[in-house]
Amino acid sequence: MKAYVLKKLFICSVSLSAALSALAWGQKGHDVTAYIAEQHFTPATAEAVAVLLDGMSPVYWANWLDNASHTPEYAYTKTWHYKNVDADKTYWTQPEQAGGDIVMALRQNIAVLADSTKSKDEQELALKIVIHLMGDLHQPMHMGHATDRGGNSVKLRYFGRDANLHSIWDSNLVESAHKWGYTEWQQQIDRQPEEIEVVTVGGNIDDWAQKTVAISSKVYGAMPSGCNVSYNEVAYWAPVIEAQLLIGGLRLAHVLNSIYDPGYRHAKEPSAF
Repeated sequence: MKAYVLKKLFICSVSLSAALSALAWGQKGHDVTAYIAEQHFTPATAEAVAVLLDGMSPVYWANWLDNASHTPEYAYTKTWHYKNVDADKTYWTQPEQAGGDIVMALRQNIAVLADSTKSKDEQELALKIVIHLMGDLHQPMHMGHATDRGGNSVKLRYFGRDANLHSIWDSNLVESAHKWGYTEWQQQIDRQPEEIEVVTVGGNIDDWAQKTVAISSKVYGAMPSGCNVSYNEVAYWAPVIEAQLLIGGLRLAHVLNSIYDPGYRHAKEPSAF
């Protein structure tokens, strides 16, 4: 009986891991993005975020949506984690996703945050969603091909073990690049001068998404089905991962500062995102 229970628990654990891997950066990536954003909140933004999250940090909620999307209550958010762009399409010619996509979801929830007539519960949910999706927006395989489910169907090997293209970008490459906790990631990569940060946060969600699409195209070319990803690939892609996590955090802070701090000097109208 004990062996049977352990087997069932193992199967459930593997199934849940597989399901979650289809959605987002792994836990580390989302934690890093949220923590970087938090370090760039203005005091007014930090206060507003703390009120909405009942004193909990953005990191605490950074991975919540990955789990929530698999529950009946929030199943409508499953397609919000990505926007597929197939190889024979462009960002603008790709057919719309049934259920919506990450760009639509970010705009929709940013609008909720900026709408003072919305209830605290509505804005709290929107904030949790924006924190998570701003991370996903910068994961290249979340702008992957619909034909291979964002790289989930691209089978390859990671240091000799069976894997798929999406899963190694979610977690494997991040963990192999550096054995840091999320605070160490922030301390090591968040060192840009302000003038560079201003350029980084320029543009809108469409601009940011298209840059991720460009990276995704390069990933597909460099990591074809059947290849073995090893030390050379980790070394080559580590700077890209560092940049995407940093950029995601800076842009998340920029969006929230624009909403919550009237004195934020780089502010942008929320509707312009």
